[in-house]
Amino acid sequence: MDVELDLKEKAAENAREYYKKAKKAREKVKGAVKALEETKLRMEKLDERSIVEKEVVKKKTLKERKWFDKFHWFESSDGFLVVGGRDAVTNEILIKKHLENSDVVFHADVQGAPFFVIKNSENKTIPERTLRETAEAAASYSSSWKKGLGSCDVYYVKPEQVSKKAESGEYIPKGGFMVRGNKNWFRNTELKMAIGFILGDVIEVVGGPISAVEAKTKYYVKVGVGDLKSKELSLEIKREVQRRTSKEDGIRIKNISLDEVQKHVPNGKSSILS
Repeated sequence: MDVELDLKEKAAENAREYYKKAKKAREKVKGAVKALEETKLRMEKLDERSIVEKEVVKKKTLKERKWFDKFHWFESSDGFLVVGGRDAVTNEILIKKHLENSDVVFHADVQGAPFFVIKNSENKTIPERTLRETAEAAASYSSSWKKGLGSCDVYYVKPEQVSKKAESGEYIPKGGFMVRGNKNWFRNTELKMAIGFILGDVIEVVGGPISAVEAKTKYYVKVGVGDLKSKELSLEIKREVQRRTSKEDGIRIKNISLDEVQKHVPNGKSSILS
């Protein structure tokens, strides 16, 4: 290290000057060390958060697939499995393959509506609440939603009243069936539903009538006919639920595919209800 002396000054003055410079240098070094330590600490915290997020994402976030996952479905407030078609193909499969004698069949009284079935293999008495919830699902997933209607009529019948056999001179397209005999009606059934997240070791995304979803989880959003496209609505639903959950569950919900939410959204534009 080179040392410059001011020959005009006395030795004591030169010493004091270098003492000041040395003191400033030490303070700068201390400041640099402190800044380095703070930066290192911040980086460690970021690394820890990254590790936590990675561990959370590593966890299974969705439940194991079951046969009815290819359909619209929900569990009623009374514990009955309710399954509905998504399109002509699943409509056909539902009625031909999965309909049993003790089940109940629902259909909205509009063109372009899926069949919904209350599964009842134990032949129990089906409560009015479950019947009402199934009517709401049949209405909401019908073409009435896409048309922007507020309600539609829904009926239900016994399995033996549903047939693929057409009347003479008539043609039944794929996914369509003839319904004969007396019908039981739910008139002016309102188009509304809910989409929610059941949080546990795995996360289950559920959709269906508000009362049915409400019975399963407190983390849900009510949905009605509106002006948001399916993707926009699904993003808003995820954000809304994330705001209500813990940080860890929020991370898990954030990493759920939008498809898992969108598949519960009716065809057409929607809005979040207050």
